[in-house]
Amino acid sequence: MTRRHGYALLSAVLALVVALCAAIFVTVAADDGVPPDGTGAGRPHHDAAAAPASTGTWVGSWSTSPVGAEPGTETDGLVGRSVRNVVHASTGGTSARITLSNLYGQAPLTISHASIAVAAGDGTAAAAAQTMRRLTFGGRPDVVIPASGQVLSDAVRIALPRETDVLVTTYSPVPSGPVTYHPHARQVSYVAQGDHTEDPAAAAYTEQTPYWRYLTALDVLSNESDGTVVVFGDSITDGITSTEGANHRWTDVLSERLRTALADGRRDVPRYSVVNQGISGNQVLANGLGRPADNQSGLGRFGRDVLSRTNVKVVVIELGVNDILRNPRLADPDRITDGLRTLVRQAHARGLKVVGATLMPFQGHRGYSPAREAVRQQVNARIRAGQVYDAVVDFDHALRDPYNPRRLRPDYDSGDHLHPSDEGFRKMADVFDLRELKGAGQAEL
Repeated sequence: MTRRHGYALLSAVLALVVALCAAIFVTVAADDGVPPDGTGAGRPHHDAAAAPASTGTWVGSWSTSPVGAEPGTETDGLVGRSVRNVVHASTGGTSARITLSNLYGQAPLTISHASIAVAAGDGTAAAAAQTMRRLTFGGRPDVVIPASGQVLSDAVRIALPRETDVLVTTYSPVPSGPVTYHPHARQVSYVAQGDHTEDPAAAAYTEQTPYWRYLTALDVLSNESDGTVVVFGDSITDGITSTEGANHRWTDVLSERLRTALADGRRDVPRYSVVNQGISGNQVLANGLGRPADNQSGLGRFGRDVLSRTNVKVVVIELGVNDILRNPRLADPDRITDGLRTLVRQAHARGLKVVGATLMPFQGHRGYSPAREAVRQQVNARIRAGQVYDAVVDFDHALRDPYNPRRLRPDYDSGDHLHPSDEGFRKMADVFDLRELKGAGQAEL
């Protein structure tokens, strides 16, 4: 072979390699997880568990805190049933992964089958069939989660639009209890007898539940967000009095405001998703009963529910009123603020900024007393003086009755004189200065 012929052959081989690479790139870039025929016909895309080809940043799109052991599930758990959790994605992505918890289980939890899909609409157990994906764990469709443990699934390619309901379904073939759950979901989820994990239809899901079970996080590979805001709080953050299924928690509205500001071209606010780690009845200092403790204190759960969340950038804390209301004796404002400062120091050690909220009024609630009101005022004075947090959102000032500052304004009151109405939750998000979500924590307070 002459040198000229050799160069020609080498050039042809290189051209072939370039063409093949280009074809592969185009195929991968175009794959949003939907089968090529666009129908799916209810079949999962079984190779979707491969590492995602998309680019972006892993962020939290939804999360919740494990609260306790579900009553009535101590012996058998939910054996032989498919649990279809319905959650709302705060930000979209091209791939997803989930976290399952057996924190309150007394035995290993076997999940033999799990799936994720986009809901076919609001208030339904039906999935958009072409989005149904089987989830895997270390490459396997089944996983055993030890008692008190949790597991992160493999990433799966799936196009999850922001502000849509997502269905995460698990099936347990053997008894295991009790079930780790979050009781005040403000969202209807579903249960079916038998393994209907990859069934896109709703017909088998005849049982409704107000709980989230096992599922504690949904992460997405996103081009819309650069990090996660974790909101850490009690029933007010949990949204216990918000309209069920409407996503009217104040954290939902905060997420909506961030997206709107970015769509309007504002450059003074960050591209962050928002996740909710509220637990009804939660206190800074005191645990609930049981071992592990139900409704673990803020100090006890901060590492799990905040610092371990995906790509956390900022922490927002709304906590402290239950330390005042649920203490059989008069609460000590020094202990409450010292506990909050401990949370802030832990966040600062990770370089995180902390925005804290003042405690809202509760006159008219059955737990109100002038002495407890005095403690609330002392805690708020320290928060406003900059002695606790890096930045402050003054929910007390925004929602109190201007004619009686010890009480919620009537239109912001759900009726129990402690928790806001939907309008009150919106007001909380509206007074939040989005610019405070930028920056890092102070070195020392």
